[in-house]
Amino acid sequence: MTRIHIAQGRIIDPETGMDSIGDIYVADNRIFSILGQLEDFDAEITIDARNQIICPGFIDLSARLREPGATQKATIASEVKAAAASGVTTLCIPPDTSPCIDNPAVVELIDDKAKAANYMQIYPIGALTYKLQGQELSSMFALKNAGCIAVSNAQMPIANLLILRRAMEYAASFELLLIYRPQDYHLSQQGCAHEGAVATRYGLPAIPEIAETTALLQCLELVAHTGCKVHFGQISCARSVDFIRLAKHSGLPVSADVAIHQLHLTENDVLPFDGVYHVNPPFRRAGDRQALRMAVSEGVLDAICSDHQPHNIDAKLGAFPETEPGVSSLETLLPLTLSLVNENELSLMQAIAALTTKPAKILGLEAPSLKVGRLADLCIFDPEIIWQINTQSWLSSGRNTPFWQQNLQGKVTHTIQNGQIIFG
Repeated sequence: MTRIHIAQGRIIDPETGMDSIGDIYVADNRIFSILGQLEDFDAEITIDARNQIICPGFIDLSARLREPGATQKATIASEVKAAAASGVTTLCIPPDTSPCIDNPAVVELIDDKAKAANYMQIYPIGALTYKLQGQELSSMFALKNAGCIAVSNAQMPIANLLILRRAMEYAASFELLLIYRPQDYHLSQQGCAHEGAVATRYGLPAIPEIAETTALLQCLELVAHTGCKVHFGQISCARSVDFIRLAKHSGLPVSADVAIHQLHLTENDVLPFDGVYHVNPPFRRAGDRQALRMAVSEGVLDAICSDHQPHNIDAKLGAFPETEPGVSSLETLLPLTLSLVNENELSLMQAIAALTTKPAKILGLEAPSLKVGRLADLCIFDPEIIWQINTQSWLSSGRNTPFWQQNLQGKVTHTIQNGQIIFG
C-alpha cells in the first residue's frame, strides 16, 4: 500500500464541483488528504502535477478485450495496459466473448485473467439470453451473484418482443440493469454504412437510422410496461436523442451513452476502401453528430464510452462490407473528449463527468470522487501534450483506428487504481 503525494495539480471533481489547485495525499489505498499541504506525510512516491489535471479515474461502459476467445485480436493483459495508459480504472466487458458470459464459470475466468494482469476493476456484463441466441433467458440471478454488473444481448438480435419483455421482467425483479444496443436485425440488413449519399455512391449495403429508432421505441414501450431499468448503448442518430429526451421527461428509468468516435466522424469521413471506418452503428450525417454532441452537453446522453473493439490486421482487410466492424479506441478516449472541450462543445467539468460520475451512476456504483476517505482511483493528465498515434505510442493490440498517425492533444501521465500506480 504505497503512500503517494500528488503535488500542485488542478483538481477537478464533478461529484463535489471542485476545481482548485492543490495537493492530494494517498495512503492505505484511499485519499488521505486533499488541497492542503501536509508537512509530516512520509510519501514513498511524489508526483509533480504542476500544469496537469487530477480527476477521478475513468469508467468505460463498453470495452471488448477479446478474451476469452479471440486472442489473435487481443488479450485482457494487452488491453488493460492500454486502459491504464488512458486513465481508465474501471472497464465493463460486453458478453459477446467466446464462450459468451452466460454462466458463472466464464465470469470467474475473466476475474482470474484480470487479477493476473494486475487490473482489479473489470466488470463483466452477463448475457441476457443463453449463448446470446435470443431465444432462452439466461440465469440472470446466478450471473449477478457471480459479479456481473448488468445484462445485455450485446449486438445479437432477440428473436421477438415477447422474449425481450420476459427478459426485462426478469431483470427488473432482481434490480438488474439491462444494457440494450437498439438495432433492428431485419432493418439493418447486415449493412456496413449509413443509408445516405456515401453508401449510395459506392454501392455499400446500408443501415438506415430507423433500424435504431424502431428498436429504441419498442424497447421504451416495454420499459414503461415492465419498469425495467434500461441503458441504451452507443446511440448514433438525432432521432434517437429526441426519443430518449422524451422518455426521460416522462420519468422512465432510462439512460444512454455514445461512443467517442461518433462525436467526431460522419459518413463523409468514410473511405469506402478502408475497413477501419467500418463501425456499427455506422458513422451518420453531420447533423446527427451535432445532435449527439448537444445531447451530451444537455445530459440527454449521460456518458461517453470508448466502444473499444480491437481487431487484427486480417479482420480489416478485403472489401469494405466483408471487414469486421469496430474501432480500437481506448487510447483516443481522453484526447478526443478533450477536443470537444477545445471546440467549446463541452466544459471540462462536463467532459470529465461523462467519463466518471455519470457512468458510475448508470451502473449503480459509488460515484468516483476525490473526497477524503474515498478509494484512490485517479487519472492525472496533461491537457497540452501533443502526441502522435504510432507504433511507439500505441499499446492496444488492435491498431484499427481512423486516427492512426494523426496528432492528438492531451495525454495521461499517471493512473492510480485502488491506491496503486498502474501507469506512469
